[in-house]
Amino acid sequence: MENENNAQHFLDLIQKSRKGKFKIYIGMSAGVGKTFRMLQEAHSLLKNGIDVKIGYIETHMRKETHELLAGLPIIPRRTIFYKGKELEELDVQAIINLRPEVVIVDELAHTNVEGSKNEKRWQDVLEILDAGINVISAVNIQHIESLNEDVKRITNIDVQERIPDNVLRLADEVVNIDLTSEDLIARLKEGKIYTADKIPTALANFFKSEQILQLRELALKEVASQVVRKVESEVPNLHALRHEKLLACISSNEKTAKIIIRKAARLASYYNGSWYVLYVETPKESSNRIALDKQRHLINNFKLAVQLGAEVIKLENSNITNAILTTVEEKQITTVCIGKPHFNLFKVILSTTIFRRLLNKLSLSNVDLVILS
Repeated sequence: MENENNAQHFLDLIQKSRKGKFKIYIGMSAGVGKTFRMLQEAHSLLKNGIDVKIGYIETHMRKETHELLAGLPIIPRRTIFYKGKELEELDVQAIINLRPEVVIVDELAHTNVEGSKNEKRWQDVLEILDAGINVISAVNIQHIESLNEDVKRITNIDVQERIPDNVLRLADEVVNIDLTSEDLIARLKEGKIYTADKIPTALANFFKSEQILQLRELALKEVASQVVRKVESEVPNLHALRHEKLLACISSNEKTAKIIIRKAARLASYYNGSWYVLYVETPKESSNRIALDKQRHLINNFKLAVQLGAEVIKLENSNITNAILTTVEEKQITTVCIGKPHFNLFKVILSTTIFRRLLNKLSLSNVDLVILS
């Protein structure tokens, strides 16, 4: 068994070495300078004899950024005709055929035009990395899947283009482009982010000082947790004795389930642990009795969980507590995450058999219970 483990470890190292290195610039919002920094890095690599090419860049016609394109080799974009319009996309195949050492790919959360091989640009990037090509990319904090609800709360905007958290975890390096809210607003007012006609709207909506501060905090926390994960994975001696394994228990309630999944994803990310999502189908929620819209929402939540890096477990059992406890034992779970009940928790503990049994059983073991609001 030890020989098999050693062989697998060596195989993993070989496969990892064949893949391209992945660097992501992350920022709290548009205009902090991610694209500018990527282009500066491209020039620096070129001067040092590295074969670097521009796969896709979005300068938004910002003067300082656009000027940096001069002298950089650009791979032509792929032209697609869609609904009578000529649109341009990243040409993945051309990049793989040319095999540059490094390729710059902007707008990681971008959704590709319908009919493209991959639905999302981050999927294109993974394909390029698998071909052994190094990629430098960029994304804003509001495009990270598990932060979607936090961003919505801060900005009142439901960001549609998102990347799964595990894409960020695949990065070998994550660099935060940080600015104070004062500097960012000054850049906006100077016309360095948007054209003059868009400035008043931006100031009244997304570019408010209090919103920028909260988004900045999210970005700093995210990059800090990436550093912790990198240290833990590359310096094994620093690993905690207990490898965290989380179990998020969801019901068919769409909104509550979504919140539990996203918060559990953040916890798993923070602890650098593996995690599972458990749905227990009771007889009253069997496929022939549950409403079609509930079934659809449930499937969507399963997809969300998988996107965020969870393994989904669906069990049929009339006893929810037994199903949870069985899963805890089988998967060697260290933390169970459940949703906050809709009524007084103390009453629940006293009067609800499910919770009383669950709490009693977990208290006898080394398993934490987290109630997510």
